[in-house]
Amino acid sequence: MTKKKKLIHILEFVGFCVAMAAARILPPHSLRAVCRLIGSLYYKISYRREIALTNIRNALGDQLGEAEVRRIALASFHSLLFTAAEMMSSPFRLKGGRVRNTRYRTDHVEELFRKAKKIHDESGGCIFVTPHLGNWELLPYVSALIGIPLAIVMRPLNNPYLDRVIFSGRLASGQMLVPKRKAMFTLVRILRRGRSIGMLPDQSTGRGLRMKFFGRLATVTPIPAIMAVTYRRPVVVVAACRTQDPYYFEGFVSDPIYPVSDASDPRGEQADIVSITRQINERMEEIIRKYPEQYLWMHNRWKGSNLKQVFEGIGNSRG
Repeated sequence: MTKKKKLIHILEFVGFCVAMAAARILPPHSLRAVCRLIGSLYYKISYRREIALTNIRNALGDQLGEAEVRRIALASFHSLLFTAAEMMSSPFRLKGGRVRNTRYRTDHVEELFRKAKKIHDESGGCIFVTPHLGNWELLPYVSALIGIPLAIVMRPLNNPYLDRVIFSGRLASGQMLVPKRKAMFTLVRILRRGRSIGMLPDQSTGRGLRMKFFGRLATVTPIPAIMAVTYRRPVVVVAACRTQDPYYFEGFVSDPIYPVSDASDPRGEQADIVSITRQINERMEEIIRKYPEQYLWMHNRWKGSNLKQVFEGIGNSRG
């Protein structure tokens, strides 16, 4: 690491610590007001504004006027800041081996996740997937609260100082973290031990399936479906979205999506992988349509893919 890069990382870390201290002091109403201010500034100066506007127009433009498209794009920037601030303010703490909610109300999320706990127990572990919607960082804490042993797939941050403090905070909450790079074999062991897996599969990937998301072809990762079909586990789509009350979240837990193919039939498995991936897309889209202001539209979601590489990797994932 060069001295310049190290200095930038240190400054980013200091800025993060200052922001975290402020987030813990401010009440939720004031915290949201500050996030709106910063999010509006980011919206004005960031090139990602045009990405968000284009994505919303293409996904929802036939139903919305231009003013509504811009309102949703701006609110999406606000929502991203809300998510960061809510987790900086540490709304959850471990106490006596259990996570205690110290700031935000999540009783509806917890109630729904008891349905998820039932699916987990009956299946001996399952694959939970959530879009970048609402506060996706909240879900592992709720899982710990109700007793779902969950492993989270995550990409390490480029800044090692930030990565260390965020990583330690997540470990303190009882989460098991799996680096995204070359995670497949670790995930296999986790499923075999009866734990569940948490993934965010709604971003573009160089290796994936081409299928429609909001009516447009997008590259979709089939990894959750591959895990489901190969190890006979269900996939459950979940989300936690904000309400008008800054202390309260609304939860979503879908019915489980089970593999239906014969495990000994490779062609049936491939069809099952495509079907499950499509159902995941459809269920995520359904929730996003209810809360479009809270989706991460600024990500360049619609890109190409390599279908052949995906199916070549299915057999290798059994090891």
